[in-house]
Amino acid sequence: MNNNRIFRIPFATIYDLLVQKALRKNRTQEEVNQIITWLTGYSEAEIQEQHAQQVDYRTFWENAPIINPNAAKITGVICGYRVEEITDPLMQKVRWLDKLVDELAKGRPLEKILRK
Repeated sequence: MNNNRIFRIPFATIYDLLVQKALRKNRTQEEVNQIITWLTGYSEAEIQEQHAQQVDYRTFWENAPIINPNAAKITGVICGYRVEEITDPLMQKVRWLDKLVDELAKGRPLEKILRK
């Protein structure tokens, strides 16, 4: 899997797509922000700052304050790959976020998505 292309995409582009997916399924931008905050340690203000600065996706993940230790509990298939079997740590983080927003769009309660 060639990961270089996805890592060059601006975080703002990815973020907007994640929010659009949630909104189409009657979820909210605030819920997407909660998921990103839980997973990465970014505050809502920091998420918006990353968005405004047009940082690429690699930089977004590399500058994440702290990856939630419960992220290892995220399992399942996204984009044809089992997230727990992805060997590239950066790509695994990307797919974790994809999986969590996918669960949100499917109507799963936020408390379960955040592995509480």
